[in-house]
Amino acid sequence: MNTLTPKQTVAELDRYIIGQDAAKKSVAIALRNRWRRQQVPMPLREEIAPKNIIMIGPTGVGKTEIARRLASLAQSPFLKVEASKFTEVGYVGRDVESMIRDLLDLAINMVREEAREEVTQKAAEQAEERMLDLLVPPRPAPLGQVTPMAERSEDGSRAGDLSDSTREKFRQMLRDGKLDAKQVEMELDQSQSMPMLEILSHGNSGLDDMESGLKDVFGKMFPKKTQRQQMLVKDAMEVLKKREAERLIDMESVTRLAIQRTEQSGIIFLDEIDKIASRQGGSGHGPEVSREGVQRDLLPIVEGSTVTTKHGMVKTDHILFIASGAFHLCKPSDLVPELQGRFPIRVELNPLGEEEFYRILTEPQNALIKQYIALMATEGIALEFAEDAIRGMARIAATVNRKTENIGARRLHTIMERLLEELSFDATDREEKKFLVTAEYVKKQLQDISEDEDLSRFIL
Repeated sequence: MNTLTPKQTVAELDRYIIGQDAAKKSVAIALRNRWRRQQVPMPLREEIAPKNIIMIGPTGVGKTEIARRLASLAQSPFLKVEASKFTEVGYVGRDVESMIRDLLDLAINMVREEAREEVTQKAAEQAEERMLDLLVPPRPAPLGQVTPMAERSEDGSRAGDLSDSTREKFRQMLRDGKLDAKQVEMELDQSQSMPMLEILSHGNSGLDDMESGLKDVFGKMFPKKTQRQQMLVKDAMEVLKKREAERLIDMESVTRLAIQRTEQSGIIFLDEIDKIASRQGGSGHGPEVSREGVQRDLLPIVEGSTVTTKHGMVKTDHILFIASGAFHLCKPSDLVPELQGRFPIRVELNPLGEEEFYRILTEPQNALIKQYIALMATEGIALEFAEDAIRGMARIAATVNRKTENIGARRLHTIMERLLEELSFDATDREEKKFLVTAEYVKKQLQDISEDEDLSRFIL
């Protein structure tokens, strides 16, 4: 469980996200409360529910990024879903319980990867033995003679076999990489697919779990098909390492730990929750009823219930839900009262202006300017930005957002691409390896478009 203090969490978030101090403070407290809950003795611990959060603000101000970075800091299973993708039970589409199944799948992948790292060394040693079996097959015992098991080595070959010295020579050559270009023949599993079921599930994601379940059933009923294939030793070793690692991993323990991690530290980010809120003065039928139906289905998941998955039962009582929405056409109070009560923390995020755009371009660890400098460096070009050029880009982004649709910091991506389009296209063939972006260059590339509202609406 993450042990960062709220101040440390905010400091980490500050490395990637500019401003929005109130939202950072709220999520930092929510993360710390998880650790605090783990220190509380039972049975009171089970009574402490997570304080779910609603982040209110226009698009592109950092709502999703805050939740994503928080999950990374907590090393927790994290799932981002759009609330508008769900439909009421009984209708075609995704049901709300599917997000818990998806979250558990992510947790299983996380735990499996951790388990794989733990057995990496042993898997590599066993893969080496399997490869030597292919390169130097153990000599069979003479006809009618059986070698006692006590005289056999761990890999199954006969102790004292004449090929042992040869095997050790091949082992050294294998470790030195001298056999990487040699061809070996291996048996590879051929995954069986169900085309008709995949077509159906593509049209209706509600069948995803059915497809997965049926594949598991048929996989147990019928033996796996294998096919012999020629591979380079280097590639074959990677296949063998993965195969041996999977064989060493105890999937029952992985699943058990993943369920525990999902229940105790899972985070679900519900984006666009305002899209399922009933509009003021709603007609009481049609889309309004459907939106309210999704909220009613969502309510027990957020309140705490038990969801059935193919890996077992998952309790949602202590999963942290962070919802977000612009709430342009409605407000949080338009959600059903029961759902409002399960999101006790409300945080409003501020719109971004010219100063914030300047800081976003320069300050974060993954700032856009740093990204483009690194990209151009791969072509041998030293890209530099003048101070007034950066100020100019921030000013244009703020102006276009004000004149057209306000999409927040996402406007900077469009502006950077438009600004460096010619350089990106010609980078491979440029003789001049240094390129300075000046205020005049920014004006030349962007000013005409930014001043023409019709053009900026379609290009920027």
